[in-house]
Amino acid sequence: MGGGFRWLTVKHPSQQELEVTLMEPGPPLTEDMADAVRRSLAAGSMGGFGLSTDDCQAEYARLVDLGVEFVQPPSERPYGVEAVMRDNSGNWLVLVESRAFTPGEWGPDAS
Repeated sequence: MGGGFRWLTVKHPSQQELEVTLMEPGPPLTEDMADAVRRSLAAGSMGGFGLSTDDCQAEYARLVDLGVEFVQPPSERPYGVEAVMRDNSGNWLVLVESRAFTPGEWGPDAS
């Protein structure tokens, strides 16, 4: 995807709605943010999971109206649109509207 950003998604054939995504912290995160994530992971203090949605902007607006606090509003990513919130225990929850990746849209060769 450019800039070294890549990930692996694992699904069980009989439970397609459940996915585990594995990746190393890096682009599109800033180097400072990627380093903070690496330190949190190394310390065992970072937990989180992702929730899939068909419309990240609308779900973000609905959840904000309900009082949910987000640390990142909906943002374009190579894999779709994502917003990041925290629960009352400090865990990260990522709200993701997925889309197919098209080479050349992201990374050093993007226009």
